[in-house]
Amino acid sequence: MTIHDVGLGEAGCLIIAEVGQAHDGSLGTAHAYIDAIAKAGAHAVKFQTHIAAAESTPDEPWRIKFSPQDETRYEYWQRMEFTKEQWSGLKEHADRCGLIFLSSAFSFEAFELLERLEMRAWKVASGEVSNHPLLEKMMATGKPILCSTGMSPWAELDAVHALAQRFDVPLTFFQCTSAYPCPPERLGLNLLGELEERYGSAVGLSDHSGSIVPGLGAVALGADVLEVHVTMSRDAFGPDVPASITFPELRQLVDGAQLLYTAHNHPLDKDQVAESMHEMRSLFTKSIVAARDIPEGQELTEADLDYRKPGTGVPAARWRQLIGTAAVRSFETGEQITERVES
Repeated sequence: MTIHDVGLGEAGCLIIAEVGQAHDGSLGTAHAYIDAIAKAGAHAVKFQTHIAAAESTPDEPWRIKFSPQDETRYEYWQRMEFTKEQWSGLKEHADRCGLIFLSSAFSFEAFELLERLEMRAWKVASGEVSNHPLLEKMMATGKPILCSTGMSPWAELDAVHALAQRFDVPLTFFQCTSAYPCPPERLGLNLLGELEERYGSAVGLSDHSGSIVPGLGAVALGADVLEVHVTMSRDAFGPDVPASITFPELRQLVDGAQLLYTAHNHPLDKDQVAESMHEMRSLFTKSIVAARDIPEGQELTEADLDYRKPGTGVPAARWRQLIGTAAVRSFETGEQITERVES
């Protein structure tokens, strides 16, 4: 399998819209995100499957104390939980919309729940890269691994790559920086090329900038996959809103990424392009014409020459070759000077 076996064929860069916790625990809102993502033209929807008792403890600290209704981060994870039946409903909804359904697992229990949903690939969150017991369960399924690298040094990624080789599964590394939002100077677009060269794998950008520009830049640099957080509104509640894009912006990203992917994967030869533009060149380039009436036999000077469209005569680039030659016939002002001249 390759990254394109996740569901795109060779159509272009895979665009994953990350809902994360933007649903704020509301099942209805989660379903609304699926509809909005499909309408915007993305290829995949991604959630996060949290089971508080399986992944956390009441002592887990807040990254940002943003919630006025949850006393602890553990309580927040509890509020983000959906039942197995509810996750199944979200998966079925995504299928009906033609979206690839993805969700990051943060525990063995979450993995088992998602495996029963028959997801087509595994998205590994940055915080789970060193969780080899969980990674090995994912890789044992034979499905593609989409791995974020937001907090990992090279040695940690080397270990994941070695695991993927041992299990013989397709691996995509996402360049990302775990900052929400991520400033431009920490995007690390240069690392896309380094990841591809180091591992020979597909590469992507998991973007937390809150802008479509880095994603478009990544596609221009050859990224195979983009992941972006989405929000219904920049005024919405949640810790990831500053790192998210709206749905009109997602539509722009999808269209722009497709254009850039097509351009990047169709390299041109300048000589072949010029040959194909032969008729166009004759319309827009200049020929040498008489700047004034020129009698037969007159030695041509710079003052005798002018340059006008169409480019069907002697090219303007050859003007020096005509200086000092004798006109073999008379030319009227504005008439193309032919190459039938005498030295």
